[in-house]
Amino acid sequence: MRETGVDPSDIPGTDDLRSIQTAYIDPGGAFVVGIADSVATGGSQEAEKINLSETGGLDALATHDGTIVAMGGYIPNGAGHADERDRPGAAELHRMRVAPPFQRRGVGRELITQLERRATAAGFESVLATTSTRQSAALSFYPDQGYEEMERSTAGEYKLVHYEKQL
Repeated sequence: MRETGVDPSDIPGTDDLRSIQTAYIDPGGAFVVGIADSVATGGSQEAEKINLSETGGLDALATHDGTIVAMGGYIPNGAGHADERDRPGAAELHRMRVAPPFQRRGVGRELITQLERRATAAGFESVLATTSTRQSAALSFYPDQGYEEMERSTAGEYKLVHYEKQL
């Protein structure tokens, strides 16, 4: 996030990451964490080797079963922040992230596909996504995945773009 000019400590309402169960699962949502072998990333047919000591601190994301390369979740729209859009039957995507060395390798597409499948199975009719104009990769990612820009707004210093996709 820092690479895009966003200070993670400046983002309001990050307490959800302290309790995934309470924030995502209990209200009827889901949260997915992408784990990769600590020395390879998914590629076409052959894994591409990455030297984690040269990837800007990915060692800090190591777990007992690999390296965290992506995360994201959704919650029912009614369980979201009070200042967000009101769309009955919609799921809101939150915390969509792919570690920079793993971007543009299909990890984000797989993450959003998994979340959309889960949202569909849970009975949601649409998915909402919001990103900052500072997140240039996200501004092209969501439309590439079939999301339509619905509106723009401002929150503090951030100019936001709101997307929606029918499931």
